[in-house]
Parts: sequence; structure tokens; C-alpha cells
Amino acid sequence: MPPLRVAVQPVEADFAVDAVHRAGGEVVGIDDGPDALVWLDPADVDGLARAATVPTLRWIQLPFAGVERVAAAGLLDEARTWTCAKGAYAEPVAEHALALALAGLRVLPVRVAARSWGKQAGTSLFGERVTIVGGGGIARVLARLLEPFGTELTVVRRDPSPFPGAARTLAASRLDEALPGALVVFLALALTPETTGLFGSGQFAHMDERAWLVNVARGRHVDTDALVAALDSGSIAGAALDVTDPEPLPDGHPLWGRDNVIITPHTADTLEMVMPLLGERIATNVERFMAGQELVGLVDPVAGY
Repeated sequence: MPPLRVAVQPVEADFAVDAVHRAGGEVVGIDDGPDALVWLDPADVDGLARAATVPTLRWIQLPFAGVERVAAAGLLDEARTWTCAKGAYAEPVAEHALALALAGLRVLPVRVAARSWGKQAGTSLFGERVTIVGGGGIARVLARLLEPFGTELTVVRRDPSPFPGAARTLAASRLDEALPGALVVFLALALTPETTGLFGSGQFAHMDERAWLVNVARGRHVDTDALVAALDSGSIAGAALDVTDPEPLPDGHPLWGRDNVIITPHTADTLEMVMPLLGERIATNVERFMAGQELVGLVDPVAGY
């Protein structure tokens, strides 16, 4: 069987080229009739749109888990196979989510900035109720990380069948039932038209006053004005955000400068973390494609993720 002909675009990054070669594929130019396309720039949707017109393409690999820009541009189709990096970066993102939660509960932002002894403060995660909104790879890793804390886990996702490590799994339509009593609510779900603005004033009203919201998904899941209002009123204890809306969060925004808000600049998975993980996903899928096996990280063009 001849090797799979793969175009790596818009730049032939060494890690991606090496991954294709390691899996037995051949890297060719975009004008050389490739069978597959590995696209490495999530921001360049226009460039992807041009590259995707190559008629020989049977499979397109996208670089990030979130494909909302590609979906919004109307590029996803059922004429060829689309895959993304869903699940590939789950471990570093889940690690970051847990770090954000613990930092908030243990009042670490205040203590990092302190220049005097201060008062005792902090909340333990052990034995508490936790809710994860989302049922993908990040949620699976996060559930495993939470096991040593003995938390009572609720998972909210489209499929309400039992989720590994969860005491209960609820359909997305029952989100509000999963919020009362949860000490931490993690957002780890795909951004689609249905999940945009998922968290607003109604959801914050269902959360406990001591609860923290941790968002490692997309900023547009959360109504930012409603979040600010919830923090101002004390209806929730705090928020830890790796993503915001707008993003980047502008200087002077009301979320900055609060003792009970932690903001990291979308660094749950840095470029240094991503490259080897994406390389493994590329190699795996090249091998699977050549073997006629189902690819990893399949994108549903109808669902948009």
C-alpha cells in the first residue's frame, strides 16, 4: 500500500512533519494532490477554507479541540472526514482546572499578594460535592484527579448515561439541578450555539454562596455581565477563569483586581505542552487512516464539535 500523502499547512512545522513520517505517511505540498491535510493554525480559517477546496482531500486534521470557528465558517462537511484534537490535551487542561479550583478555595491569590500575616481562611475540597459540565476527555481526566479527594461528582452532558467516577450523570437540560450544593462547578465542554451563554444569572442564582466557578472551556459559555453581578452580590464565592469573554480580557475590566477572581491567559495548554501531544494525535490518525480504522477525535459536522 502506498503511503498516505499528507499536506502540513500553513507551515510545515517539524513536529507535525516528523509525526507524519513516523506513522509511515508522506508529506507533500498542498498543490500535489494530498489525501489528507494537517492544519496547524486555528486562527487562519480563511487559509483553511482555501486549502480545503483541494478535491483529493479525504481527511482534515484540525489542531485544537474547539472547532467553533471552523463550524461557524461553514467548512465542516460530510464529504470527507474531519478530526480535531479533542481529548489530546485533556491532561494538562484538567490539571490546570484543578489547580485553579484549589487556589481559589485556599485563598491563594490573597496570600500571594500579602505583605502581612493576615487571617486564617480557606475551604477544603475533601468530601465536597463537585459538578463538571461537559463529558469529554477533560472531564474524564478531571474526574480521575478528583478521586483522591473523595468528592461526590455530578457530570452534566448531552448523554445522560453513567459517566466513569460520577455519582450521577444528568442530561444537559437538567443543568440547574446540578448546581445547588456544589462547592466547585467546572466548565469543560465544547462551544456550540446551544452552549453559548449557557451560564447566566439564572445559573448563578442556583449556585451556593460558597461555590466557585472554574472555566477551562470557552469564555462565551458564560455571560460575563451576569458573572460580575454574581460576584458583586456575593451570590457565589469566586471564579477562576482560563478563558474569558471578551478575550483577551481588556485592562480595567471589572473582573480584574478582585481577591476572589483568578484569571490565567488561556494557558491551560501552552504551545510547549501542545506540540508533542498534537504530534501523537497526528501520528495515531495517520496510522489509523492507512489501516482503514476509525480515526481519533472525530468531528460531527452536524453537532459542530
